[in-house]
Amino acid sequence: MAMNFHQSAIKTRFAVRFVQAMKRLNKRRGVTTTDSYKRYRATRAAACASMASAVGPQRAWSRAVLSKTKRRRFQAISRKRRLINPRRNLGFGQEEDLRGLVPGGKGMEYCSLLSETAHYIRCLQAQIQVMTDILHHSSSLN
Repeated sequence: MAMNFHQSAIKTRFAVRFVQAMKRLNKRRGVTTTDSYKRYRATRAAACASMASAVGPQRAWSRAVLSKTKRRRFQAISRKRRLINPRRNLGFGQEEDLRGLVPGGKGMEYCSLLSETAHYIRCLQAQIQVMTDILHHSSSLN
């Protein structure tokens, strides 16, 4: 699949925002390299927020992520881990499952949900590629 200009621009904006977020994370005192779970959560949140910021508010899923990020800044974050129900059907056979996977998907009509899902998947693929490139680049410096 050929990458178009729009996708390339999103990758570039994501990369810049993600590297900046990781620099801020490295300066923060509460997240050390020895506390791997906190580091994982902070990195994951930085990646999600960076991608949503790179896409902008044009997409419903990015608005949902940005809104969630803003709420977390002003609310105390619950430290309780959610238990995953092993009986939950994670297949794509049901519309409700898809709505639960796409940020902001619960309030969308079905056609919009499919469009947002396709865009979200393309952005996740771009995110993975950029993060892999960053990893390979940083490991080649050592």
